[in-house]
Amino acid sequence: MAEKFQLQVITPERIFYEGETSFVEMNTTEGEVGIYKNHIPMTMLIAPGVLMIHEDGGVKEAALHSGFVEVLPDRVAIVAEIAEWPEEIDMNRANEAKIRAERRLKNGEQTTNIMRAEVSLKRALTRLEVGKHR
Repeated sequence: MAEKFQLQVITPERIFYEGETSFVEMNTTEGEVGIYKNHIPMTMLIAPGVLMIHEDGGVKEAALHSGFVEVLPDRVAIVAEIAEWPEEIDMNRANEAKIRAERRLKNGEQTTNIMRAEVSLKRALTRLEVGKHR
């Protein structure tokens, strides 16, 4: 069995998760990362994606959006704009957001709007991916 480390996920509204894990996976602006105990210290920016927390009883999944992660050998701290468990996701709202973002991208709006539409689309797709596991 892999060694455990402390994981804390904090959002502006709450402490989303606090506990021990043997492995955590997430998306960053540099790509997908997986972290075990004794990882080298580093910080990374979070990209919208699925957070996977490996515990003794299985894997917990959550939607994770913008923020950053601090990795130390014995603990990982994630500060996120939004983190949602599957049962917290409104699938209809996520699907509507996906449709709106796709429409904005198709219409080729201004560059700044395209960037926002791309982020909105990634968030919606993440929510739909996590929400289907309820």
